[in-house]
Amino acid sequence: MRDNSGMSRLPKLICPAGSLPALKAAVDEGADAVYLGFRDDTNARNFPGLNLGQQSISEGIVYAHRAGREVLLAINTFAQPGRVDEWRRAVDAAAGLGADAVILADIGLLAYACKRYPELRLHLSVQGSATSYEAINFAQREFGVRRAVLPRVLTLAQVEQVINNTTVEIEIFGFGSLCVMNEGRCWLSSYATGESPNTVGACSPARFVKWEKGQGMMETRLNGILIDRFRDDEPAGYPTLCKGRFEVNGSTYYALEEPTSLNVLPMLPDIARIGVTAIKVEGRQRSPAYVRQVTRVLRAALDTLQREGERYQVAPHWQSELAKVSEGSQVTLGAYNRPWR
Repeated sequence: MRDNSGMSRLPKLICPAGSLPALKAAVDEGADAVYLGFRDDTNARNFPGLNLGQQSISEGIVYAHRAGREVLLAINTFAQPGRVDEWRRAVDAAAGLGADAVILADIGLLAYACKRYPELRLHLSVQGSATSYEAINFAQREFGVRRAVLPRVLTLAQVEQVINNTTVEIEIFGFGSLCVMNEGRCWLSSYATGESPNTVGACSPARFVKWEKGQGMMETRLNGILIDRFRDDEPAGYPTLCKGRFEVNGSTYYALEEPTSLNVLPMLPDIARIGVTAIKVEGRQRSPAYVRQVTRVLRAALDTLQREGERYQVAPHWQSELAKVSEGSQVTLGAYNRPWR
């Protein structure tokens, strides 16, 4: 969509809230909306000590609405056999709390929410793995989905093709950790630990993680599997299988994915041009300080884009600030930029 000047409408900034302080930090720094989840298995980020109780969610919704911002509630896991009512009650609670939208992946829950709460705005979660406009248009036709969050596996040209063939709003990730698997359903972690990220709230669950200090080095393991080995002068990262170093044909390197964070600042003009509705920041498991810092930088960048248009340039201090909270202090454009295609 374009404004009166002919420029594409500025994408909304959607930021994570794993706690009430994080929610307030995002709102204070200029997020257009925050997303959060319940403290139970309906939430793909159901970590111990994380997320908001219903009273805190209610307080957060009031805080956001007073500032003219929205709250999106993620019920983004798949209902387990014999426990469907738990997920339906989560939808009921989200509607009762006054959430501005509910983010769903499970088709059965989409059908329930559509029928039970026809006025409730529904967003298709990234865990729905909809990478084509046909899949998104199906969700719109059958369940009235208003927005879809695309997995981080498409080029920007492919994102544009989706946008050009649907009236559903499109949201993409703009900053944070990457995922090489079907979003949120890590087969590697499931294989190594026997537990699905969809049901335990995390890939590489903490109870399977172990750091072992040796002579001049630190080893990290996941359920006994050696993931990486760090020298004493290297930071020892969290052992996720996709970001470990492995020996392949005699060479040891990051065989699947390097520990780096997605950062789309250089591509913001193109993202706005093709009509992306919203840019999402990953990190509900991160601290309020992370949320504040990333929100502040992306808000400044988006406001600069709106003001400067074609003269937009990435400020060096934006990149240095984001590098401080990036995995491995590295950033990438991810799948959005594939020059070989």
